[in-house]
Amino acid sequence: IFACLAGFLFPSLTYPNDALIRSFVPNDLVNLLIGFPVLLVSMLLLRKGKLMGLLLLPGALFYVFYNYAAYAIAMPPNWVYPVHLVLAFLSIYVLISLIRKMDADRVRNMLQGSVSEGLAGGILVMLGLLFSLRAIVIILTSLFNESILPRTDLAINVVDLLVTPVWVISGIALWRRRSFGYVTGLGVLFQGSMLFIALIVFLLVQPLLTHTPFSVGDILVITGMGLICFVPFFFFLRG
Repeated sequence: IFACLAGFLFPSLTYPNDALIRSFVPNDLVNLLIGFPVLLVSMLLLRKGKLMGLLLLPGALFYVFYNYAAYAIAMPPNWVYPVHLVLAFLSIYVLISLIRKMDADRVRNMLQGSVSEGLAGGILVMLGLLFSLRAIVIILTSLFNESILPRTDLAINVVDLLVTPVWVISGIALWRRRSFGYVTGLGVLFQGSMLFIALIVFLLVQPLLTHTPFSVGDILVITGMGLICFVPFFFFLRG
């Protein structure tokens, strides 16, 4: 909440140039509207002893890591920069600790055959490979053309390369009915679904906050791609 309010209420003090303001001020609002509630709801479900909360919380933490790792890469050091680093570090630390302490075999025994493993695993692998390939192509094209990739674009593509291999590994494990797939599958699908929703909301609020052009085409494309992730997430959640 502190990081989001700092950027949203004091953009000129938080972000040193217009490019960062256009990218991160709308994203700060999106994180307040989506990122914080996602984390809070997952924590509350876990506190009530719900299996759903246990499996959703890693996805919420992964969502936080994705966002603030991108901030840490794109932002020059300033007064709020340590908060971004702490958020990225703590979210991935708690995520790994939580997964390590789960009784993975018990989770698999509870869920096996009821969460559409083939569909969910296949889509995770497909999305992970496609986004990894996209990031590699963008970065290599910039290097070969000796063009300067904007820091925000570079940050997103680097974080994609950090995150999407987890999608692929989780998808393969789920496809093969391995315990790791069952304890991470819902969380990864949750993270992916929330990222798509967040991007749609971002594209809606960015023109209002930064006077950038409104793109109906981009929103329709992202919505269509998001549906690919929403469907297996729904089936896994129902199971």
